[in-house]
Amino acid sequence: MHMSTILLVEDDPILSETLRYNLEREGYSVINAVDGVAGLERARRDQPDMVILDVMLPRLDGFSVCRILRQESEVPILILTARQDEIDRIAGLELGADDYVAKPFSLGELLARVRAIMRRSERRIGMMREVLDAGSLRVDTGSRRAWRDNVELNLSQKEFDLLVCLMRNRSMALSRDMLLERVWGYDFLGDSRTVDVHIRWLREKVEPDPSRPVYIHTVRGIGYRFEAPN
Repeated sequence: MHMSTILLVEDDPILSETLRYNLEREGYSVINAVDGVAGLERARRDQPDMVILDVMLPRLDGFSVCRILRQESEVPILILTARQDEIDRIAGLELGADDYVAKPFSLGELLARVRAIMRRSERRIGMMREVLDAGSLRVDTGSRRAWRDNVELNLSQKEFDLLVCLMRNRSMALSRDMLLERVWGYDFLGDSRTVDVHIRWLREKVEPDPSRPVYIHTVRGIGYRFEAPN
């Protein structure tokens, strides 16, 4: 099983060691850099699965590292900063960071953010360059587009992810909890009715007759099953 690697770019030795220890306890492999130039070099050389990046770094600041990395790579980036200024937070996100944590932060919060980013990244990677066909439906996960009878469907992000999950597991009964976990993530605080609502919306877009579904079938007491009609 692949152990995800995190590049930690942090010049404070105490914070760096604390984060390294806790990230390794979570099962990640951690590599370190103590300034922006070294961080950029390690990111290019080691191709980590995620970068945790302090803003206030020697030689090259974190915003500059983030901007350069984002031009070269889609690696998830979490920015750490002692600054509380909202403008700085927005600047970091506009440069392409995936998330932002202001110091002082709790370890629990940081680890939760790391887990959430990693899950989103894994789902995104798993959905690259795949074309799914069923009946008159066609889904391209790379471009995140879907068609029925060659007419493009206007799907929301969650509707698209839900359709892909169902199509990838065709003929399998998927419980509402399983769909919540795979589409909304472990940290989603809603309930299973969220799935039912999105299934209803999805049927209105993909089914020729939503009242008599041919693709997305209800499995009583469990959840839903996707079938490709003959």
